[in-house]
Amino acid sequence: MLTRKQHELLSFIDRRLTETGVPPSFDEMKDALDLKSKSGIHRLITALEERGFIRRLPNRARALEVLKLPEAMRRTEAQTPPPRGFKPSVIEGSKGARTRPDEAGGGRAPGANISIPVMGRIAAGVPISAIQHNTHSISVPPDMLRGGEHYALEVKGDSMIEAGILDGDTVVIRRGDTANQGEIVVALVDEEEATLKRFRKKGDTIALEAANPAYETRIFGSDRVQVQGKLVGLIRRY
Repeated sequence: MLTRKQHELLSFIDRRLTETGVPPSFDEMKDALDLKSKSGIHRLITALEERGFIRRLPNRARALEVLKLPEAMRRTEAQTPPPRGFKPSVIEGSKGARTRPDEAGGGRAPGANISIPVMGRIAAGVPISAIQHNTHSISVPPDMLRGGEHYALEVKGDSMIEAGILDGDTVVIRRGDTANQGEIVVALVDEEEATLKRFRKKGDTIALEAANPAYETRIFGSDRVQVQGKLVGLIRRY
């Protein structure tokens, strides 16, 4: 039997993994459960792990995997429509693999993967040079692409590890030039540095926030930052 807070946290983690493929950060979990400190989240996660509902992945800072759900939660989710995910605008030109929701799978065997281009590396750390040209392609499940055009980037750096994004991962991006507070985006700084960070905006300033306490939040005037797209999925090879 789970406590109410344990149930709320497990539901939030499972929902975030279903929507984005990326576990929530401790700050996001704290805010979602309206707790005052992350120590309470640590205790709840430990309790869920001891009861066999989640697992902390070894050597991956705060990366989580849901192992099972309570029977009551499974019944509720079976009656709930699947999440729609992010809805950014599309990439220009022919850089991305374009799909529409009514075309996903059209002309292909049901469930067949879709090929999208890998456009180089993106920094999850100190920003590197802007996104490169198409280097190769990868296949992704059609459920990951919810309309629009998509491309992939190889992650370089460890500044997003508390969001479950590790050095060497491949992120799937759907292009858009706007973002909501707290969304993980590809941002182009001064038209020459590309970085993967959490987006915050206040007035005429934009903060690009890391998910690793070793990195400082970088703050820029809004005219220096261009949002290039939002994270919609993550691929990891073991």
